[in-house]
Amino acid sequence: MDGSLDYKTSKEAFVSGTTGSSVGHVNMVSLAALASIALHSALRTRLPLQKTTNFYMDAPVLVIPLLLSVTIFALSPGYLLLLILLPTSVLLLVPPREAGTPLPSTLAAGSRHGSRRPSLVGSNDAAGGAMHEPHVQLDSTIPPLAALTTYRAHMLLLTAICILAVDFPVFPRILAKCETFGASLMDVGVGSFIFSQGIVSAIPLIKNPAHLKAPVLPKVAAAMRKCFPLLLLGLFRTLSVKGTQYPEHETEYGRHWNFFLTLGFVPVLQILLHPFMTYLPISALGIMLAVAYQTALSSGGLMSYVLHAPRDSLVNANKEGIVSLIGYLALHLLGLSTGTVILPSSPSFFRRMQHELRQNGTGAPRDIAHRSDSESDDDTPRTAPGPRIPNRRENDKTATELCSYAVLWWTTLGVLSWMDIGGGMSRRVVNLRYTIWIAAYNTTFLLGYLLLDLVFFPSPLSRSVYSPTSKLKVQPDTVLMNHDRTDGRGTPSAPALLEAVNRNGLLFFLLANVITGLVNLTIPTIYTSDWWAVVILSVYSISVCAVAWAAKDRKLW
Repeated sequence: MDGSLDYKTSKEAFVSGTTGSSVGHVNMVSLAALASIALHSALRTRLPLQKTTNFYMDAPVLVIPLLLSVTIFALSPGYLLLLILLPTSVLLLVPPREAGTPLPSTLAAGSRHGSRRPSLVGSNDAAGGAMHEPHVQLDSTIPPLAALTTYRAHMLLLTAICILAVDFPVFPRILAKCETFGASLMDVGVGSFIFSQGIVSAIPLIKNPAHLKAPVLPKVAAAMRKCFPLLLLGLFRTLSVKGTQYPEHETEYGRHWNFFLTLGFVPVLQILLHPFMTYLPISALGIMLAVAYQTALSSGGLMSYVLHAPRDSLVNANKEGIVSLIGYLALHLLGLSTGTVILPSSPSFFRRMQHELRQNGTGAPRDIAHRSDSESDDDTPRTAPGPRIPNRRENDKTATELCSYAVLWWTTLGVLSWMDIGGGMSRRVVNLRYTIWIAAYNTTFLLGYLLLDLVFFPSPLSRSVYSPTSKLKVQPDTVLMNHDRTDGRGTPSAPALLEAVNRNGLLFFLLANVITGLVNLTIPTIYTSDWWAVVILSVYSISVCAVAWAAKDRKLW
């Protein structure tokens, strides 16, 4: 018993007191994700079709680089980037598969053929899920965005790897969660989950902006029902950790609080702000809340309370988790604002709907709101109220707007750092600098995935790429589009493994947590050699991905 307690104490000391590295280093480590997608895209556009859609290609190219980036190459990420980009550059010298110039009538026929299929919108959830809809959009549906699926799935993969890797010495301490102030890779993962949750929370607002004016209490009750599984998981995790004397870090969220509880409560709190979203840009609302919260931290004594108050009551024992909810809510709002930009086919769509909501209370332009179903592009009746969203994406405009936001957030972060506002970046309290950093990081990587899609997989149905008057001699291969890069209906899709991970994201994350706990209860991880740690992490990573792959054709939860 004494031995187990000694190990528990040693383990808690192993993950405590870290101060992180730098924002630049975290960005360099994370670039392995973008580089692996570039390599995978080059393979998919150059290799024969049958060789590019299987688990045995996806797993080594998409998973192993992430594992190496946080272990062997964590202190020298530039070398890993060179190792990934070198074969990518060689592949780019090989001409991509082409099929000549498709006739405009052929493309139009393909579009009409896809338009007869029903909508499958709504498979996203708070901590996982997939944008896995057909190409054609009926009224009030949302065109799929492959870059978003890639971004969310890679975030889940990297998080799953890190939550186990952090328990081994091969994972550098500078990448572990910081004690109070600092920037680290695992600090990014926590905030990115909230930011991503905010993105998919924009779906009901885009489908029906009038949802903002609906009564608050029924919406809160509906959100509580939806988030109840997360809250239940949070309670179960607390009980299991206490019951098994699993090593824990109290200054992370508190004595009983955990991240599942934060994920469960933030969407509910967001609904309370719906009345303000009708009249204010959501990003402005998020910044206003973050600034007010930072003022309370710096001038209102809230920071001193979090850092120094004794844990002598239930609230005080969980002060980090409770207080940080305000910061996470501000971050969630910035993600929500990003969702209103990238989810519709046009980045200005929601702003127009928001303006109409203030003007006439419908959330749809008058010429659209009064159209009959007979004026629709297909003969399927409406399935939900709200404005009609155009079928074809304006990804070039979306990329431009994302770039503007990325520049804004990085510039703001630079100003805050130069002025030393808030006393440093802190994931523990989710202060202003941390919030802006996470927004800048996630916006930049979303932009990166979108740009890679635009470069490697320009859609022949994209408004900005194809027109009947185009003078381009060679258009993208429609066979490639229909079988290797799409879901079979002409819809651009993410790599198959990432689609599988995203489709059952919550279960993937739960499985990773369960296996992480079992490994830690079985192996003295802090005394494991680097070689064996990499072997264990490789088997673990491939195994959880294999489970996701096996369930790729069905939504389990």
